[in-house]
Amino acid sequence: MDKKWWTLVVVCAATFMLLLDITIVIVALPTIQSELHASFSDMQWVVDAYALTLASVLLTAGSLADRYGHRLLFTVGLIVFTLGSLLCGIAQSPIMLIVSRCAQGIGGAILFATSLALLAQSFHGKERGMAFGIWGAVTGVSAGLGPVLGGVITDAISWRGIFLVNLPVGVAALVISRLKVDESRTPHAARPDWAGFATLTAGLVSLVYGLIRAGDIAWSGTGVAICLALAAAFLVAFVAVERRADQPMFDLSLFRIPTFSGGLVAAFALNGSLYAMFLYLVLYLQDDLGYSAMATGSALLLISGTSIFSSIFAGVFSDRIPVRWLIGPGLLLVGVGLLLMTGLDGSSSWTHLIPGFILAGVGSGIVNPPLASTAIGVVAPQHSGMASGVNTTFREIGIAAGIAVYGSVFASALRQNLGQALNSTPSLERHLPGVVKAIQQGNAAQAINAVPAPLRAPLVTAIHASFASALDILLVASAVLALVGAACSIVLIRHRDFVVSHHQPTPAPTEPLGSPL
Repeated sequence: MDKKWWTLVVVCAATFMLLLDITIVIVALPTIQSELHASFSDMQWVVDAYALTLASVLLTAGSLADRYGHRLLFTVGLIVFTLGSLLCGIAQSPIMLIVSRCAQGIGGAILFATSLALLAQSFHGKERGMAFGIWGAVTGVSAGLGPVLGGVITDAISWRGIFLVNLPVGVAALVISRLKVDESRTPHAARPDWAGFATLTAGLVSLVYGLIRAGDIAWSGTGVAICLALAAAFLVAFVAVERRADQPMFDLSLFRIPTFSGGLVAAFALNGSLYAMFLYLVLYLQDDLGYSAMATGSALLLISGTSIFSSIFAGVFSDRIPVRWLIGPGLLLVGVGLLLMTGLDGSSSWTHLIPGFILAGVGSGIVNPPLASTAIGVVAPQHSGMASGVNTTFREIGIAAGIAVYGSVFASALRQNLGQALNSTPSLERHLPGVVKAIQQGNAAQAINAVPAPLRAPLVTAIHASFASALDILLVASAVLALVGAACSIVLIRHRDFVVSHHQPTPAPTEPLGSPL
């Protein structure tokens, strides 16, 4: 087989792994939480560690790959991601799992930053379009299969299997890439912007840590205030560094293009609303309603599955319909879908969520295909890598910040709702701190069994009602974010900004169809 086809095979395999690990881990979180005795904030970090490292490293990884070789960095990414997967699979504590997820995120960022550059170097003309089409199909399938595969592996084997399954794929891809993939570099590549990388990473970590910490203690806590102040300082420093840098990782002048800014808002809104809510929907389905990982993954397939089909529609008609009339209405459908999920109470079943799942899935699928063009379609070809990387970075920031904020709101609402519910039963009120902690650690059954038998029925009723009410608040908040994103997209995204639409730029990291990236 020709080397270019081997390149397509390893690039698709690597992309399949890194995208699968975004959604496959979600349905396993309650099981991980129980087996590792992890806290609620630990579970937030299991997802956010991956998203944050991917967001922080992506742009720098692209610069390094341009300078030192796309195949070299691709193989480094494979090694880091595979070793990170191994460490995740054998993790014995929450902190080990979180650190290992950071390693996965670093490897994933390198793989994502180099994948399309390798394809662009290997394929030309009509074959390039076919290669990108195959790659797009693989990414869509990986995002859709994630919840189901996660449920199957978790229930049939162990949650560790969702990470260890990457090992044979990673080793095989590494061997093939060293033997069959040609090296390529970008002439006159820019130097890595280390100062920008350091300030952005420090700012994002401080921000997310502060938001998650607020859920553990309180927004008024000294530690929370310090973290948020540090985040503001580091992000201001990042802006200052980028404005003065000769070769910045993020050209801030791109914000002057309304369509580029509108695309970033849409990227943040989509991932910060629907995809950030995945964690809390999983917790509701498994911890509150008691469904298995497999059943939860099948339920979430209503979102990812419908997203794949609607993304095909959007891809077909993206040349005939203005981009903003795909992105704006798509986000509108996501927002309306999230609102349709509200109205939960203690007696609700998961079927209450079905209409919202379907509508939100359709909306996200419509948004994903044209979203990449709002980044690479409004800049010169030589800047397409940076522009697309920034768009993907905003997606990851949306997930990380959304999960952190929703976690703080959820914890506060759960405490308040349970407190109100248990006020009517004084003998239960003294159990409130322990009950809240047990729920956040996925051990509601343990808290229920710890109270006298006659009090268990009212406690179960209070827990179900409080959980549903807290989730309702998150659904409304996430819907508002999606609707604001829809409005901004329609206002900011303009056809006349696509000044380079007639060019054939060298592809750079773009958002796959139906993917939460």
